[in-house]
Amino acid sequence: MKKEAGHAAHILTTPAAQPIPIAGRKPPSIPLLAFAALLLGAAALACGGVFIRQSELPPTASAVYRVGLAAPMLFLLNVFAAGKANRDSTRTDAAMLGMLHGHRRLLAVGFIFSGNLALYHWAMSLTTLANSNLLANLAPIFVVIGGRILFKQRFSRGFLAGMLMALVGAFILISARFDLRSAFFHGNLLGVASGMFYGAYLLAVSRVRAEFSTTAVMAWSSLGSFMVLLPVTLLMGEPLLPHSLHGWAILLALALVSHVAGQGLIAYALAKLPAGLSSVTLLIQPVIAAGLGWFLLRERLDTAEITGGLIVLAGIGVARRFS
Repeated sequence: MKKEAGHAAHILTTPAAQPIPIAGRKPPSIPLLAFAALLLGAAALACGGVFIRQSELPPTASAVYRVGLAAPMLFLLNVFAAGKANRDSTRTDAAMLGMLHGHRRLLAVGFIFSGNLALYHWAMSLTTLANSNLLANLAPIFVVIGGRILFKQRFSRGFLAGMLMALVGAFILISARFDLRSAFFHGNLLGVASGMFYGAYLLAVSRVRAEFSTTAVMAWSSLGSFMVLLPVTLLMGEPLLPHSLHGWAILLALALVSHVAGQGLIAYALAKLPAGLSSVTLLIQPVIAAGLGWFLLRERLDTAEITGGLIVLAGIGVARRFS
């Protein structure tokens, strides 16, 4: 039985088809519950930087727990969502083999996601929460560039203009503290790299989304990420055990709030809201991250960083409008 299309984060689920307005009729109302879920999901993802800063473990080790603790919960949700029909024991051997092959592909998707997570966590430990989230939001630009190179997809002049605007903004943001020895500079570069990996991850998900549900994609890709991040952490010699109950609580919050709840709420909302509204609304994530960084961590942004960030947001908005 063919499953509902699945994506992760920004494109985990295909937005529901929206009815075409008819002259003389009011446009369809926006589901308030779905819109609230979108805002809460963006806020939950933005909280990830705060949890990483409070973690007693290095960034890569924290990423291990982020996916390792989330995966069992996601697999339980997947079993619940699949229902009796998808667990029917009368499946043919060919169908079961096809399912196993598909899960291997989802694990491979998780391998790519592990690169994004590791770089994203390190970026948040070296630069401001606002910068790391802004630069990670360049992912849609890399999605379309990769789609053009790998799959010969075309894009409009409007998208090109938005992409150029976002890249100019990113350059201004990165060069705001142009010191090759600065942790901020290295953190900003890692933020750009995390956006590239996240774009590659979204492209990989787009190749399997018609075969698997949202929860299946999230569960198996989390497992794939765990399979990469754990040995990398061990090879790097990073500690894997927190020192206190507070340290364990932070890691649990990172997994359940930022990974399960954040990704899940956004996936739920994207299935019920217009694509354009969802894309623009998700740009609030770096804004929330900037607010959290200022209020909780006393992170101040200078004029150049604020200007670059605003240009990035505007460019992404234009690119999504014409993509």
